[in-house]
Amino acid sequence: MTRTATGRETRREVGRTRVVPIEGEIVIGRLVEEVFDVVADERNEPRYNPRLLWVEKISSGPIGRGTRFWVATKTMVRPVEMTIEFTDFQRPRRLASTTRMPTMEIRGALTFDPVPEGTRMRWSWEVQPHGVFKVLMPVITLMGRREEAVWAGLKRFLEAAEG
Repeated sequence: MTRTATGRETRREVGRTRVVPIEGEIVIGRLVEEVFDVVADERNEPRYNPRLLWVEKISSGPIGRGTRFWVATKTMVRPVEMTIEFTDFQRPRRLASTTRMPTMEIRGALTFDPVPEGTRMRWSWEVQPHGVFKVLMPVITLMGRREEAVWAGLKRFLEAAEG
């Protein structure tokens, strides 16, 4: 696993609202197309992310730009529901999305590049908290570590499926 800049402490302004960037990368020992296809179908995520309770595809048609999913995730207090919409879909190289939940909005993209070891997947997200959650900006940087754990789970899941 390769890690870079996950949960950077830097913040920047988008309009008058501050956002927290979360970036990182991991190398997965599988073909780019396979990694992309598993990630692009959000319904697979509960198989490698134990924090997800369920995922439902709520848009019609094949998965692509504009596809929407309704997701519930575990938190320490109670489950949180969110929607994920794909804003860019360039199979097998780039998958961008916007995630909306009551407390924040997350925009960003995953990129998938072939490397001799398999696939280098990079993530780059901007987390924009809403309302009173803006005061939790320092805590939000911890999401970077959680994101890294999700993708480590994907790596284990895909590499265990090998052979």
